[in-house]
Amino acid sequence: MDVLTPDQLPAAVRLLAAGQVVAVPTPRWYMLCARVADPAATDAVFRAKQRPSTKSLLLLLDSPATAEVLFDLSVDARLLAGALWPGELGLRLPWKPGAKTVAAVGSPALAGCPDGMLGRLVGLAREPLAAAVCSISTPAADERDHPALTAAQVAVFERTAKAGIAAVVDGGICPHGRHMTIVDCPADAPARLEREGTVHARAVEVALTPSGGPHVG
Repeated sequence: MDVLTPDQLPAAVRLLAAGQVVAVPTPRWYMLCARVADPAATDAVFRAKQRPSTKSLLLLLDSPATAEVLFDLSVDARLLAGALWPGELGLRLPWKPGAKTVAAVGSPALAGCPDGMLGRLVGLAREPLAAAVCSISTPAADERDHPALTAAQVAVFERTAKAGIAAVVDGGICPHGRHMTIVDCPADAPARLEREGTVHARAVEVALTPSGGPHVG
């Protein structure tokens, strides 16, 4: 596994284009990334994490405009994306009618528009990516299987899981060690807070205030 500096993100993009898996830091933890359009690459992420195929990967987008193209966005979804993207918020979104869905990210899809290094990676890739935490997934995980917070911990995961990670971008220590916040955004119903994480529930509530609708449940 190669260790890249943040200035070498273009090299990480070339590895992705070649069908490889790379690990990239976020404020939460390191994430395994692959081209969402490459089934062999996304399958490699599932295998590395011992993740059930029914537990979909996160879809990474470069902008809210890309979400408009792919998904049937409610008013609430647009408010959240406008106020809190790019950032640490995941939106569960229904695909547009007739859209070609992607098995690895499921339907509805959990989509994010990240900032920081991960956001830069998606922007350089110029296409959506699939991502998942660099750790063994439940139910295979035990109490020793923690998400990687450093490049060194990614290396340990690579050795023990034989994950086949082509490179890790060393961004130092990921400070938060928490899940992203997820809001379910059906096309025809109010948004609902599914899980609170790095984005506070009150921030979600404030972002939805302009809709004039009820607060998230």
